[in-house]
Amino acid sequence: MSTITAPARSGAEVPTPKVTSRDGAAPVGPTRRTALSFIATRRVVEVMLTLILAVGGGLLLYGSHFGLDMVHSQLDSQNISFPAKGTAALNPAEFPGLQQYAGQKVDTGPEAKAYANQFIAVHLKAVAGGQTYSEVSAASIAAPTNATLTGEVATLFKGETLRGLLLYAWGWSVVSTLALYAAIAALIGAAVMLLVTIGDFVADPRIAARHIRQD
Repeated sequence: MSTITAPARSGAEVPTPKVTSRDGAAPVGPTRRTALSFIATRRVVEVMLTLILAVGGGLLLYGSHFGLDMVHSQLDSQNISFPAKGTAALNPAEFPGLQQYAGQKVDTGPEAKAYANQFIAVHLKAVAGGQTYSEVSAASIAAPTNATLTGEVATLFKGETLRGLLLYAWGWSVVSTLALYAAIAALIGAAVMLLVTIGDFVADPRIAARHIRQD
């Protein structure tokens, strides 16, 4: 006699088998997968940030050192010095801001800026009554036989050229100094991220185990 098996009732819950790990030890639930995925992603991000900050800080440090060294070497080769203190060339009444540099050689960015703006600029204003090079040059072209104008044009041209070069050197020294500060900040950030990364590598297995127990 045949046996008739009753069909399963509609709407009955069909048990879902649990997926186990390969060794059959623990079930791999959604909480475990989420925890492990989050931990892996965070580790990758932390390692990448550490490397980016470290490499960027190293490049900024090299660039700042290169720039400051270049500015110093170029200024030093020009052999420009401030007049000695107490001399008529560095009268305190006329050059009050330059007394701190008296007798020093111009070999840094701040010294180059001070020499350009507070020493050369003052002398240039006395050359042609405060007129600029372009103004005196135009007057000289209109009166080519005027020896006074010709001499003033030459003096203003040389003075403005030297002043511009000194300010150019000062500008690069500022950029190099800012790069140095940025390098220090980046290297500090890299050190912090390295400590955080190491700490997470130590703590993450415990966090993952807690999530697995709760699954």
